[in-house]
Amino acid sequence: MATILVVEDNPMNMELTVDLLESYGYEVMQAEDGSQALEVAEKNTFDLILLDMQLPKMDGLEVLEKFKEIENAKDTPVVALTAHAMRGDDTKFINAGCAGYISKPIDIHEFQQTVSSYVDN
Repeated sequence: MATILVVEDNPMNMELTVDLLESYGYEVMQAEDGSQALEVAEKNTFDLILLDMQLPKMDGLEVLEKFKEIENAKDTPVVALTAHAMRGDDTKFINAGCAGYISKPIDIHEFQQTVSSYVDN
């Protein structure tokens, strides 16, 4: 069973994302901000990290850079989550090191296919 870290500061978005992932059979851990995400990543290994790009204090791009310094996380695919998709954001996130990009609100079928493409190899 794949283990996924969800980094999301909005409680409703977190609940929806976690419920969906658990319904697909994945084990899920949660972090509500960048600092908490880095702490969790130091102590655990994940098959995938879903990272909200609009986080308080430390934005998703900063968290992504710091993941690269953590032994447990440096090779884990990170998929960006964002509610404020602007033209070119997908390229910006991919160039920064994200493996993929999902815009919110989440399309349930597309979400499942995207997650599955990273963890069900």
